Order: sequence, then structure tokens, then C-alpha cells
Amino acid sequence: MRAYGIEFKEGPDGFGVYAAKDVEPLRRARVVMEIPIELMLNISKKLPWMFFPDIIPLGHPIFDIINSTDPETDWDLRLACLLLFAFDCKDNFWQLYSDFLPGTDECPSLLLATEEDLLELQDENLASTMRKQQLRALEFWEKNWHSGAPLKIKRLARDPEKFIWAVSMAQSRCINMQIRVGALTQDTNMLIPYADMLNHSFEPNCFFHWRFKDRMLEVMINAGQQIRKGEEMTVNYMSGQKNDMFMQRYGFSSPVNPWDVIQFSGNARIHLDSFLSVFNISGLPEEYCHNTGLLSKEGDAFVDGAVIAAARTLPTWSDGDLPPVPSIERKAVKELQEECQKMLAQFPTTSKKDLKILDSMPEATRTLDAAIKYRLHRKLLIEKVVRALEMYQERILF
Repeated sequence: MRAYGIEFKEGPDGFGVYAAKDVEPLRRARVVMEIPIELMLNISKKLPWMFFPDIIPLGHPIFDIINSTDPETDWDLRLACLLLFAFDCKDNFWQLYSDFLPGTDECPSLLLATEEDLLELQDENLASTMRKQQLRALEFWEKNWHSGAPLKIKRLARDPEKFIWAVSMAQSRCINMQIRVGALTQDTNMLIPYADMLNHSFEPNCFFHWRFKDRMLEVMINAGQQIRKGEEMTVNYMSGQKNDMFMQRYGFSSPVNPWDVIQFSGNARIHLDSFLSVFNISGLPEEYCHNTGLLSKEGDAFVDGAVIAAARTLPTWSDGDLPPVPSIERKAVKELQEECQKMLAQFPTTSKKDLKILDSMPEATRTLDAAIKYRLHRKLLIEKVVRALEMYQERILF
């Protein structure tokens, strides 16, 4: 593995990758990490199962367990089995790299959450989904790690907690890529050491690239990206997904997720082009961005991913060049704000109370901390939408 101009640091939210020197913008992307396939754990997404590198010996019973999984849905179970096997494989790199993986008490994955933690989400749909995922992993372990299983299988996961932890590692650290090995091209689920230390951002400064000529994964800085010394290097884990999906997969959420959604049930709508103009947002709905390079308006610092999410999720109307009627527009703003306040009133706690709870529980488990932050972020988004509607009403020009 080679790294160029970066350093690994451990912070309050786990490991991260940071720039060790200033990076000036260039026309072409540049490499900051190179990780060879020999250090990875890769399994093809589709039958026949292919492993790169192929570390499973012919006839080993772990292959029968992997082969019993559902090809369409059980990618994480297969990858967890492969990870556990690598821990038991003599002189395998992952035996050393396991020291860099978070333990059960350090991992925020909701697969490891207790029932009390799930209730703290204040989202019954997400809690129900995670209960099903926990049961799915537990039943898979009971099916394959029974009393009659061979010792070489039993020692991989002697208790269900270890297997569920391995599934959480597979879900939260997997990178899905199409790779080419020789003449063979495969869609694969990959566990890639060191690259999995890159944290998520909705505005990432890095991306992954497969270099097929020598079977190497490259972490590259975006072309034209300027990075200062000490700034974190980030990638986008998933594009276009709401916070509940980030919680299911990775165990974290964000108050500035531009793809989060608020479900409005009323008939009130505001004028789309006017709202976008007030907050200096341009582009198609799938590519909305804030024009920070243009002449800024007072309050433009207010615009973040939550305001972009508001532009996508607020009920709007647009009819050619037909302008909005001020009185009708103000009425629609008031109705939408009232509906947001009703949503906030349905939560058992307020955002201020959630913040106090977090401050009063510095030793809370990672899963409990993630659950409280998730419900807090939902409330902060709704509150941001209320403030955005207020600013829209004040700043709109007719």
C-alpha cells in the first residue's frame, strides 16, 4: 500500500484521512493512495462466486455457507463470512488490520443496537427494519454455526455477537465497484483496507478508481480541487439517499443531507423558481447546487444541504412565465410552516432537549449516540425548512 501527502488520524468519530500538505488545484485528478488487490477481500456480486484474491481452499465448508446465501440480497452475509475466514487464515493481512476495525462497543451500526437504542430513534419504520436485519443475521448464524458444524467453522464465530459484528463491518465498510482482472470484468463487493478509513461527505474531495493494469485501487483527489493542510479527505458513500438509509447501512446521519425528505400532506405550494432564486440555487432537481461564486446575497451563509433538500422536498408549482401572487404565496408559506410545526410537535422530545441529552451522556454507547443524533437531525431539518420559508417570504421580490 502506498500513500502520498496524507496522514491517518483518530478523532472523536473514529479514524479519518487528512491532507499532510497543501494541495493546489490541477486539471487532472491525482493519486493519494494505492492499494493492491492482494490486501483486499473481494467477492463477485453474481454467481459463480469469484474471490480476488482467492484465499478459500478447495472444499472448505465456508464456501458451502457462502453458496447457500441468496444471490440477490445476501451480499453482506457473504462478505462477513469472507472477513471471518480471513481472520482465521494463517498469515493473512486482515489478522493485522483487524486492530484498525472498531470493536462492538465502538461501532455505531444499528445491527449492534439494543431494543432500547432502537426506541430512541423515534422512527418506528427504521426501528422495525433494523429488528428484521438483526433477526436475519441471527438466524443465518444459528443455521450455519450449529452444534454439528465443523470446528473450522465454529471457531470463526463462536457466538452470534461476533457474526453480527462481522455483518456490520461488511455493510459499513464495503465498496461496490466494477473491477477488471486480466480479461475478466466483475461487479464486486470489496473490503479495502485504508480506503475504508475515508469518511463520508456530500461534497467529497476524493473518489475511487480501479487501475486494471496492475490490479490496484486508487484513491484520487478531484480535478480542480484545492485542499489545505489538515483538511479531511472524504468520499461520497451513497448518492441520492435519505438519512434513514445512511443509518441502516453505516450508523450515522447528517442534518445537511441534501437528499433528505419531508412528507407534506397539505395542498399548499410555493413558486419553485422564486424559491430557487431567493437562495441562489440553480440546476436541475437532481443536480441542485448553491451558486457561491456569484454575487452573494446577505444570508447566503444560511444555505447548506438542508436548504437544497428543502428545494427538492417542498411542494412547489411552476407554470411557464406566470409569476406568483404575493398574497397567495404568503398564505402557502404560512400553511407549510404550520404543517412543519405539527410534525415537530409529534416528536416526544424537542431538538433542544436532544442536545441536552447528548451533552449529559458523554459515555453513551455509539449506537445510542447515533440514534439520538438521527432523531435530532430530523428535527433540525424541519426547523431549517421553517426558517428557509421565513427568509423566502422576507426576501422575495415581486
